[in-house]
Amino acid sequence: MDEPARPRRMAPVPSEPPAGPTAEELMVRVAKGDERAFELLYDQFAGPIYGLVRRIVRDAAQSEEVAQEVLVELWRTATRYAPDKGSALNWAMTLAHRRAVDRVRSARASTEREQKATFEAARGRPFDEVAESVTARLERSQVRRCLSFLTDLQRESVLLAYYQGYTYREVAEVLSTPQGTIKTRLRDGLIRLRDCLGVTA
Repeated sequence: MDEPARPRRMAPVPSEPPAGPTAEELMVRVAKGDERAFELLYDQFAGPIYGLVRRIVRDAAQSEEVAQEVLVELWRTATRYAPDKGSALNWAMTLAHRRAVDRVRSARASTEREQKATFEAARGRPFDEVAESVTARLERSQVRRCLSFLTDLQRESVLLAYYQGYTYREVAEVLSTPQGTIKTRLRDGLIRLRDCLGVTA
């Protein structure tokens, strides 16, 4: 008679690895100066903090800088964290939001100070100098167009006298032309330029 089959021994079910400490537990340990706990907390929080800061600050390099500042602040102020007031992540994200907003405000204020300084510097300059710097860019293309309406001789004289700084005598020497003729060309050329540009006397 056959022997009854022996019941198979069931393999032991592997137990779940013990869960790591929570962020709240890590914060308590960090508050006591536990550097290993801070490393673990850093790994958990660095990504979410950077993501929040990047959405507010926009600039990648500045966002990294602000995120690092927040993480350092977590290390330094961990003793202020109260577990009964909310999760450790929410507390960290609140710090991150505050720092990011401060950075944006600081950058905006810096830009406004620079603009104000530029404006004040412009106010201190003579009117003609300010007007010249503003209108030069606007009128350059129009002047080029109007120069094309001059005769070749007029244009050559005007360019030498007013754009290269030559005197009447030097223009006359360069063009091998009497000074009286040069003065006439310049006068007629400037009248044409004035009319083309719509300048009234």
